Amino acid sequence: MKILVTGAAGFIGFHTANKLIEQGHEVIGLDNINDYYDIGLKFGRLEELGVSKEYAEKFDTLVESKKYQGRFKFIRMNLEDKAALPKLFSTENFDVVCNLAAQAGVRYSLENPEAYIDSNVVGFLNILECCRHHNIKHLVYASSSSVYGMNTKIPFETSDNVDHPISLYAATKKSNELMAHTYSHLYGFPTTGLRFFTVYGPWGRPDMALFLFTDAMIKGKPIKVFNKGVMERDFTYIDDIVEGVVRIIEKSTKKRTANQELYKLYNIGNNTSVKLLDFIEAIEQSLGLTAKKVMLPMQPGDVAKTWANVDDLIRDYDYHPNTPITKGIDSFVAWYKKYYKIPN
Repeated sequence: MKILVTGAAGFIGFHTANKLIEQGHEVIGLDNINDYYDIGLKFGRLEELGVSKEYAEKFDTLVESKKYQGRFKFIRMNLEDKAALPKLFSTENFDVVCNLAAQAGVRYSLENPEAYIDSNVVGFLNILECCRHHNIKHLVYASSSSVYGMNTKIPFETSDNVDHPISLYAATKKSNELMAHTYSHLYGFPTTGLRFFTVYGPWGRPDMALFLFTDAMIKGKPIKVFNKGVMERDFTYIDDIVEGVVRIIEKSTKKRTANQELYKLYNIGNNTSVKLLDFIEAIEQSLGLTAKKVMLPMQPGDVAKTWANVDDLIRDYDYHPNTPITKGIDSFVAWYKKYYKIPN
């Protein structure tokens, strides 16, 4: 298939594009390479996909990968660009769209709310309009576990009420789900939303816990432990996430039967919950270091516990996350040391 992967310079987008290329698909990667975090890391991911910074930093220019010629091209573009995005759809004739582009981060949404509306709402509307007008067979898009907000029922299920988000980021993701439902209903094309749960692994984002903790511990700095460590997360290794995403994309070539609704939502996580202090202990063991912990209260917009019920994803796509926390953390630490040239 010919697949558009937005957010291709991002953490999940990069890994997803790489896997789809390996599976033999033709992939167009799109990203605006904003400076929410170190753009050097984003260009580094693109280098892994065979696109050098020299070419990737130009806007609205389709660049062919030197590593994956004929199978991967990249274009730097804003999703909210109402002229450029439809033109890309017109010229490339995609079969499937995998929308992983978004302004990420719960805490940053308190500081810069406009960025979330521009990228996550206006940009997503532009994606939906392009899918509607260009005969896209399936839109697979990123939602987030943050939509569960103040939900206290554990584990989280897609049938739970999610009308109480506690960050603007979560509100934009819930908006995406509602918008996708509307477009599936009105225009008859399939959409599948994926509520990601705390993804971690090599090439991960610098604003997420594993990166922050590893970086601070290696540099001998204290780590910030919120809610005094009384936190649990459904930490999900990147390879397990990508396996689920790719299965959904590849199965989308088969027409959904009459009794399968066009609009679908799934949790995609590790199907378990890990205590934050146990997660930190696993990092300590991997690094051979002891963390200096600064215990702090809960941050605004944060929740104490997440845990995904993924039974429907197991049923529909034979999805089985199987990476233990210790193995996943070891993989991240090995990547971090190699990328930042830190001796073992």
